[in-house]
Amino acid sequence: YPSEFLMQKITEDNQIPVHLHVSVSLQYVAGLKGRALVEFFHSNIAEVENEELRHLMWSSVLFYKTPNVEVMACVLLSTKAIYFLLDDSFIHADEQQSDFWNKENSDCENSSFHLSCCFVLKLNDLQSVNVGLFDQYFRITGHSADHIVTCLTRDSYNTHTFIQQLMAVLSLLARTPSPEPVDKDFYSEFGSKTTGKMENYELIHSSRVKFIYPNEEEIGDLAFLVAEKMDGLTNLPSLNILLYVLAFQVNHFEGSAQNTSSLQPKTLILTSSDLFLFDEDYISYPLPEFAKEPPKRDKYQLADGRRIRDLDRVLMGYQTYPQALTFVFDDVQNQDLMQNLTLDHFGE
Repeated sequence: YPSEFLMQKITEDNQIPVHLHVSVSLQYVAGLKGRALVEFFHSNIAEVENEELRHLMWSSVLFYKTPNVEVMACVLLSTKAIYFLLDDSFIHADEQQSDFWNKENSDCENSSFHLSCCFVLKLNDLQSVNVGLFDQYFRITGHSADHIVTCLTRDSYNTHTFIQQLMAVLSLLARTPSPEPVDKDFYSEFGSKTTGKMENYELIHSSRVKFIYPNEEEIGDLAFLVAEKMDGLTNLPSLNILLYVLAFQVNHFEGSAQNTSSLQPKTLILTSSDLFLFDEDYISYPLPEFAKEPPKRDKYQLADGRRIRDLDRVLMGYQTYPQALTFVFDDVQNQDLMQNLTLDHFGE
């Protein structure tokens, strides 16, 4: 251990996304290759001597206790735990959660010593994994509010690869087997007799960790929500969600010493008639079992919505992934003018 193939794979995966900025300490980690990376893991991160590093991934993460702070992390999966190596700026990002992180090393911040904090979630504490719509993100749930983390991969391939690796590692855990399930038919397995409503599709792993995938009703609920935001002018049965993608909205600041831009996480939803940007809560839903009250905000909050018919042109950047798109809309004073004329003059 480790095999040449695994070391090559981990080296290839050790790439920080170009559009996200990280601290000097994480840049150091991203510069490690092959055996140096494995040795770094064993000497600085691993908690047990005989654990093996199986997978590495760079992703934005959200914690249940700090739902408004998205932070870059190097996610390391071993045979014992999932490690989130975090940007050191995260410790100071939300002062209200000071008890969540141990700050005893904060006196190092002004020296040349760069500190990273590492959040550890042991595989034995893992209870469920919720996969988001179209594999754009996934949420890992442990036994308390401190142990809920969402990885915003914004990439179905990265999500799928991590889930596959996690399942493989969980298969190695020695847990007492579950009692043999009673044979059930399809409807009693996935449906509720009281409501007749389909539940989310659940896969219970041999380690008793639940892997929960969204069902078709989530898309239906989302379509209904989108139709509500369109003031009821659209016929719901004909409304189709063509695209759902986690993206960033670029806010450009001019006039500063150097023109800078900040990236605001948004959920982009495209229908046959409109383009929407939502602020989505990726961490609070579905409610964890220990939650005493619903979250303070809805899962989807409309940030912006424009009609496709008002779209004038789309400008595309020439850089490689991730691609920058600029949507230019006609600035019509009365948006509903054309629509009302059409309704009045050409039928009900």
